[in-house]
Amino acid sequence: MKTTASLSFVKLGCSKGGRQLFKDIDCTLESGRWLYVAGANGVGKTSLLRMVCGLAPIDSGEILWNGSAIHTQREAFHQDLCYLGHLNALQESMTVDENLAFRAALGGLAPDAKQTQEVLTRFGLRGRGRQLVRHLSQGQKRRVALSRLALSPAKLWVLDEPYVAMDEAGIKLLADLIADHLSDGGMSVLTSHQRVPIGTVPAQMLELQAQ
Repeated sequence: MKTTASLSFVKLGCSKGGRQLFKDIDCTLESGRWLYVAGANGVGKTSLLRMVCGLAPIDSGEILWNGSAIHTQREAFHQDLCYLGHLNALQESMTVDENLAFRAALGGLAPDAKQTQEVLTRFGLRGRGRQLVRHLSQGQKRRVALSRLALSPAKLWVLDEPYVAMDEAGIKLLADLIADHLSDGGMSVLTSHQRVPIGTVPAQMLELQAQ
């Protein structure tokens, strides 16, 4: 993953319900860095992340991946993207292993059993692979969702409130995982009400202001 990549916002703007949330956002993120999107509730943090992932339309400006607009290279960009939103997006009627295999398959991946077990152990879920997700606690479900990151080869991780429903140990686990991702040449865009340091890499700040 050591190849260099870049994500850029060029005069990016967003409105919702006839109200301008933000406009003229200019920002570039390079490999090995992470972008902390901050701002009060309702200023458009989640909307910005959804625009990056192609889940919401771009009102004005452009989002570039390696210098080209993301809408011109959707398939290639989505292969480089891993998104985790507020919801865990887990199938309650499936086991932990089945959920991880299913999500990996959507990205064209097939992690082996050893790799999956190593990830589950890292996230404190050793022995939970065959357990139905519906029988897990909320914190455990969040850890399963976050385990997908460790199985993803995507260069760009977009994380919306990733520390929700996690205890102190879980928060450290995730911060360390993101730090490893950055040291391997990856990058991350995240928003969180909790200011959590990521290894020794300082946050690149983008604070959205109410219009």
